[in-house]
Amino acid sequence: MFYRLDKRNDSGYEWIYICYSPDCSAVRQKMLYASTRATLKKEFGGGQVRDEIFGTVPHDVNLTGYKRHVVSQHAPKPLTFAEEELEMIKCAEVNVNIGVDTKHRTVQGVAFPLTQSAIEQLENFQNKRVSYIQLSLDLEKEIINLELSENVNINGLRAKVPKDHARYHFFAFKHTHEGDQLISNVFIYSMPGYNCSIKERMLYSTCKAPLIDYVEQTLKMEITRKIEIDDGKELTYDHLYEEIHPPVNIAKRQFAKPTAPAGRGPKRMTKVTVADD
Repeated sequence: MFYRLDKRNDSGYEWIYICYSPDCSAVRQKMLYASTRATLKKEFGGGQVRDEIFGTVPHDVNLTGYKRHVVSQHAPKPLTFAEEELEMIKCAEVNVNIGVDTKHRTVQGVAFPLTQSAIEQLENFQNKRVSYIQLSLDLEKEIINLELSENVNINGLRAKVPKDHARYHFFAFKHTHEGDQLISNVFIYSMPGYNCSIKERMLYSTCKAPLIDYVEQTLKMEITRKIEIDDGKELTYDHLYEEIHPPVNIAKRQFAKPTAPAGRGPKRMTKVTVADD
């Protein structure tokens, strides 16, 4: 079906090409109509067809259906989480002119300032007054806030990790290694998968490196290990111990020389005979 509009172009009146194929139609008819659909449009004049709609029920090809079609044409494309993140990254990127005078930053990311309470508690953590610090991002104010500051052991650490928001954690891990009592500062970045918004995942990811750089360079805090987790259940004593002291396999496998086949007998000398000219 063709519906003429009042608008004209260089070729004449503009038309809407309507293709209607009910689900109850025979398969042969559906195939015939589908195979001749493009040919009919070409013979009619593709330059005169302003829009083309397809429907399987009557309300798909009436005025209301056409309005829905127009809205869907201008709506953003449906994207997966990964594709949405890629689009946001592209929008956030700035044009960079690369030349002989181009300088690259050593720390990539966005540096949000820490609140005064967060800085004070990080200093307390460095001085062993507390064993656990949790920091969060304020996405609206673009600052890093203090969420928790207390003494926590490894058994209570898992319960501190939120399941619906990302967080930064600093934990003083007390353990024994080769007979010595050690306290290792561990930085933990927790991101509970796709339970967080795209903006939250991106900002936590980009703010991580500047935060670590500030803690190590400005506060002079030694961080023994930096890890990333999806769930607080991963924070066990064995897991942290293996992250800090990975097992080393000192046993080196020797090359196994293959044994000679049996029944060869002793080696024999073969004399090469030179033919006379």
